[in-house]
Amino acid sequence: MKISTKGRYGLTIMIELAKQHGEGPTSLKAIANAHNLSEHYLEQLAGPLRNAGLVKSIRGAYGGYILADEPSKITAGDIIRVLEGPISPVEGIEDEEPAKRQLWIRIRDAVKDVLDNTTIEDLANHQDDGDSEPYMFYI
Repeated sequence: MKISTKGRYGLTIMIELAKQHGEGPTSLKAIANAHNLSEHYLEQLAGPLRNAGLVKSIRGAYGGYILADEPSKITAGDIIRVLEGPISPVEGIEDEEPAKRQLWIRIRDAVKDVLDNTTIEDLANHQDDGDSEPYMFYI
């Protein structure tokens, strides 16, 4: 399973909103500028995140986006599923022979475990101490 730019940039949006949580709306333009990303592309990702109930949009001159829930209640898995679809290392696991099916299921479950037990609060508060490997947003 490879996470595309949709998933990676969606995580970027959500992490930035988590960092600004409680301080009012954050514009996609500010996020795009801070990370040297396309504002237009971020707008395309914000729609599904809003439709899934992960973010709320605020209109007006000082509008933007806010998290729909506490950062500790939104997981990386929530975001990846909305933007990338179901988490699975291969298509058609059920058609594989039993030994390979077990391998794919174990890989899928391990990936789900990491994504579902990593909140955007964890990601927003992560500080690189130089001793650990950085978070990687692809598998």
